[in-house]
Amino acid sequence: MGGPAAVSTSTGQGYAHLIDNSRPWWKNTRMIRLNLCIALLLITSTTNGYDGSMMNGLQSLPQWNSAFDYPGGGKLGLLSAIQNIGSVAAYPFSPYVSDGLGRRAAVILGATIMCIATVLQTASHSVGMFIGARFLIGFGLTFAAAAAPVLITEIAYPTQRGPATSLYNTLWFLGSITAAWTTFGTFHLPTSWSWRIPSAIQALPSVIQVIFVWFIPESPRWLCSKGREDQALHVLAYYHANGNRNDPLVEYEFEEIRAAIKFDREVAANVGWSSFFKTPGNRRRLRIMIAIAFFSQWSGNNLIAYYMNKIFDAIGITDPTTQLLINGCLNIYNFIIAVIAGLLCDKVGRRPLFVASTVGMFVFWVLQTVCFSLYSEKGNITAAHTFIAMIFLFYAFLLYSQYSADDIAFTPLIVSYTVEILPFPLRAKGFTIFNLALSLSLIFNQYINPIALQALGWKYYIVYVCWLAFEMGFIYRFLVETKNRTLEETAALFDGEDTATHLAEHAAVNAGISDSHSDREKASSEIEEIKA
Repeated sequence: MGGPAAVSTSTGQGYAHLIDNSRPWWKNTRMIRLNLCIALLLITSTTNGYDGSMMNGLQSLPQWNSAFDYPGGGKLGLLSAIQNIGSVAAYPFSPYVSDGLGRRAAVILGATIMCIATVLQTASHSVGMFIGARFLIGFGLTFAAAAAPVLITEIAYPTQRGPATSLYNTLWFLGSITAAWTTFGTFHLPTSWSWRIPSAIQALPSVIQVIFVWFIPESPRWLCSKGREDQALHVLAYYHANGNRNDPLVEYEFEEIRAAIKFDREVAANVGWSSFFKTPGNRRRLRIMIAIAFFSQWSGNNLIAYYMNKIFDAIGITDPTTQLLINGCLNIYNFIIAVIAGLLCDKVGRRPLFVASTVGMFVFWVLQTVCFSLYSEKGNITAAHTFIAMIFLFYAFLLYSQYSADDIAFTPLIVSYTVEILPFPLRAKGFTIFNLALSLSLIFNQYINPIALQALGWKYYIVYVCWLAFEMGFIYRFLVETKNRTLEETAALFDGEDTATHLAEHAAVNAGISDSHSDREKASSEIEEIKA
């Protein structure tokens, strides 16, 4: 196993020459099995996406409005926000389940709670019971959603990690599409089943996970952290090299994982919540995580996602069938854009997608504001129709980013980017902080948006114009490119470029892909220097 040990500091592709390109992944049985496992984890996001679109659709159903006394203002805000309040309540516990019991156990626990909660939601006969069930759905969702993307990142084949993790948030729209067309289909049912059927279908992703999650491998990084290195090596070899433990790529990955965990434990001591404030690198991580979490929800997207029917009423589109049809078409459109953007992340890079997304969102939100004002002030029908077109264009750029015009970056990238910049010991806790910030921003939006929209009308859109301008400046100034790096190299970027290089060189030497004795001594001494 001769050849250079090397890791290029500029590109970070120290493992590139170890990748087996002799046949495509779809001709490799074990790679297909691994990607099916990843697909099973990806549907965790569909539960969250289903909820947002379902609540949007239910507001257009006369049967649901009648059953819950035509909620509006603060009451409607609470009905929408309560799931995320339940999510916040679980955040103190989720990282300990994920780090203590394992990523897979956390997914099982979350899916089981959501199955029980959805039964209660479907059987609701009062506002209180409906709210309680939605709280419990959010509580369970936190355990599954905190562990699933982390596990995807930690088991994916190196060249597929970026696209696979990026697709996680993209699957939000699969749930959203299902809910939009389900509520459209049940609209004409004269009984309460018009809203109970969509409520029951929300459990489908969780039921699938409870049945099949046992076939998913545990994270090799988590296994290594628990001293179960032989099992970790088996997982890497089985799925990444057809069972060959001596494969150079497997040896490289295994040694890099061991080196990174050892570095984080013995050198940086990154094991507690306070660690996010102790080093410049961790403070940079924290700043970016919290910022993109808030940006993903405060870009105007949730005003459309949760209260589209209220906006349509304000621009003269009051027919429930038309509202539901536009909602269904918009979600299909969003899903297609988000998938394309997610698959581009390793080709174009994270930073260009984020920058393009925020600029595009700003431009098309300004145009939405202009159209909304023209209809509100002058009754311009053409402006109202143009407003709908601007919604579609706005979402195109959100999805390249997260859920709307930020489809370009925010939809596919906020989860993958957050997970990959965190070192292993902080990955579960850091992702919990990210989800907490996201939920708090979402709760605020869900509760305040209907009140502010009712009070200010089109002028409320100006608030988001100002906020989107701030987002553009922040993303351009602070976002770091992580394209084409291993998970350990990406996380180490924030602790200095040299740290990423040292970890990769140390892994290459110990994996035996450098036969130079001097290189071996150099890598060992460099790791010791980092410790010092």
